[in-house]
Amino acid sequence: MNRLTLVISSGIARVTEAALGPYQTAVIRIGFAATWLLFLLREFPHRHELYGPDGPWNIDLAQQLIGSNGAFTALVWSSDGTWFESVYAFAVLTSVLLLLGWRTRTMSVLFMVGVLSLQNRSIFMGDGGDNVLHLMCVYLVFTRCGQLWSLDERRARRARAARARGERVPPDRVGPVLWSVLGLALVAVTAVGRLDGDPTVPVILWAVWLGLGVWWIVGRRARTDQPRILLDVIGNVVHNGALLVIMAEACLIYATAGWYKIQGSRWQDGTAVYYPLHLDYFSPWPALAELLSSSGTMVMLITYGTVLVQVAFPFTLFHRRVKNVLLAAMITEHAVIAVVLGLPFFSLAMIAADAVFLPTSFLRRLGVGAAHARERLARLARRGGAPGALPDPHTPENPEHAHVGFPA
Repeated sequence: MNRLTLVISSGIARVTEAALGPYQTAVIRIGFAATWLLFLLREFPHRHELYGPDGPWNIDLAQQLIGSNGAFTALVWSSDGTWFESVYAFAVLTSVLLLLGWRTRTMSVLFMVGVLSLQNRSIFMGDGGDNVLHLMCVYLVFTRCGQLWSLDERRARRARAARARGERVPPDRVGPVLWSVLGLALVAVTAVGRLDGDPTVPVILWAVWLGLGVWWIVGRRARTDQPRILLDVIGNVVHNGALLVIMAEACLIYATAGWYKIQGSRWQDGTAVYYPLHLDYFSPWPALAELLSSSGTMVMLITYGTVLVQVAFPFTLFHRRVKNVLLAAMITEHAVIAVVLGLPFFSLAMIAADAVFLPTSFLRRLGVGAAHARERLARLARRGGAPGALPDPHTPENPEHAHVGFPA
């Protein structure tokens, strides 16, 4: 009984004392923001046909569908072309800022608004990768995805260094201004009924906005550390719960795909991969597709291997080495799909989802390599000047502990 109590206490302490997986959530943030940004830039010349006034799914059809399912999209608020361009530019801007990790808590919410506004405007334009991005943009809101590899982390690190030198750190002024402006916008769109329908998105928007305000007030006005500790515990629990949901979602995607494949006759006889390789729509490199499909043995191995990896992966999570092997196989598979079948954004979205399972040791080495590469580039830019100090990539630092401003 004492041992069970000790295990339970240890588990509770682990969940409440720290936001787990800082490297993984940073990679997820960067991965999905980069995927959406690259997609928006790639489809910029075709944006009016995909989500705008020139698309086959016109504004009247979109408004009828939104009226029946209550989904959120800002693009049905107006049919004006300027409004569409503004929303598209807003989606691009929030993707860039989330990728860089600037005010990540706020940007994750605005990133979600941009993704949902475009995808829900023309629901028939998406694929499996868009569905994954659709879900993950909501989950990201609840994570502390700016703990590492972000401008927020750099700002917090500089503030700590200044305090260590005895310097005065000026109060956060950008956070309150951003909070006030977004609050006015939220009140306005709520007052005119633009957030009617499914309450999920309005609840998230109001909850995050109020939460940021409470966090700032407690950080500035609380006379003891207990309120700050309580808010930190709540933030950790929410983050860890969202991280668990992301992992479960990724497992569900692969398990569902694998078990449905088992029921298909083409997957059973080992020929399923052959057919998409001979479709013009999925053959950007016909010679490469022909080369892969020319060997019946190769087609059979890829077909059966795909099913085996997808079905087995959720059962390997508790065996680190086997999990890492299958994870490498799935990432390689998605990279091949991106090139051979011409589905780069689907593959990028799936790789970003897979990143939640990447080993921390590998991500640390990746961070060290990126830091050294950045330092070498800085040396070249300075033409042999003295190298600057590198941050310690092995110590995840939470910017929300660094100052009494708004949380990242």
